[in-house]
Amino acid sequence: MGQDNRFHEQRLAGRLADEEFRKKFEQAQSEIKQIDEVIRALDQLRIESRISKAELARRIGKNPASIRRLFTAESNPELGTIAAIASALGAQIRVEPPKQKRTSSRSVAV
Repeated sequence: MGQDNRFHEQRLAGRLADEEFRKKFEQAQSEIKQIDEVIRALDQLRIESRISKAELARRIGKNPASIRRLFTAESNPELGTIAAIASALGAQIRVEPPKQKRTSSRSVAV
């Protein structure tokens, strides 16, 4: 690990000590992870469907270079683009609540 990386890691560690910053940082990390999961799932579906990135771009009216970047680089795609890709691949996007134990905080007298 280089000197530059240690500086940034130490700086981040210091900033994460601030609870408000840490919460925003964790929220951003969660959002990035979810976007990455959607992109990976769509790319896997594209591969399984044997559709090239160029063909997918043509089907949704986008520049092929933008579709290549979407699947190969970190990006923050527009939801409309994601929905168009899903539709072109015969899929749909679904939002699901997090899986949590279904426990109530209320107590019940028996």
